[in-house]
Amino acid sequence: MKIGFIGAGKVGFSLGRYFSENGIFLTGYYSRSIQSAMEAAKFTGSKGYEELSELVGDSDVLFITVSDGAIKEVYDRVKVLGIAGKQLCHCSGSISASEAFRDISSYGASCCSIHPLFPVSSKYDSFKELHKAFFCIEGNNDDVNVWSELFRKFGNRTRVISGENKIEYHAACAISSNLVCALAAKSLSLLEKCGFTESEAISAFEPLIMNNIKRILAVGPAEALTGPVERNDVETVLKHIRCMENDVDRNMYMAVSRKLVDIAENKHPDNDYSELKRLLK
Repeated sequence: MKIGFIGAGKVGFSLGRYFSENGIFLTGYYSRSIQSAMEAAKFTGSKGYEELSELVGDSDVLFITVSDGAIKEVYDRVKVLGIAGKQLCHCSGSISASEAFRDISSYGASCCSIHPLFPVSSKYDSFKELHKAFFCIEGNNDDVNVWSELFRKFGNRTRVISGENKIEYHAACAISSNLVCALAAKSLSLLEKCGFTESEAISAFEPLIMNNIKRILAVGPAEALTGPVERNDVETVLKHIRCMENDVDRNMYMAVSRKLVDIAENKHPDNDYSELKRLLK
């Protein structure tokens, strides 16, 4: 299996290096910038291509590792270059394989999507941690089975999902990863009002955040829940709302707290949270 990459960003760098270190042969990279393609090729011990058609011709599998909005545009360029018998993959968490490659069967090729549940934040370092990643795969059944087995051999856990559930899957990932950043940013700004520098606030929050995350992962969010919402402390929640500086922050706090009330009610069915729910409306 000879794998080529179209797109030389963080995902392309990281997956390419991860594959090569696990014995998968890479043909190389094509990118809008030949410098980026050459940089990725050097990093992975492969070849930088100036012509897209040459990469397509040399590869059995093509990974389109560009931004989500560019996947279909790239596919439209690739599909007319002779892809019969080849496999196309993308790494978007929100787009299904059939959505990205709608007419691929008419070109005699197959497709799948492969998404790591992992924050690929560095071109040069993220590959070192990819052995810990959970990979979700969907698309053509034969391709999906091959990749599932391959990643398991690498030591990764995998899950095959339906393309129909791709957007729910990606929303779940965004909430657990991206949306947490908004909550963290607001927490830091409130501590800065108390006289902390940003670095001091981050240091102070580290044991709180890390131990809470560990608890959630160990026993689930309901058992890990603490704080004024669980205690049904209406007065404290009201004070929190009043200390928020603008509607965006107030609405964020109240929306998340309403979800916490649902969790708290299931955890403590004998408690009456009606007053707190009225406040959070």
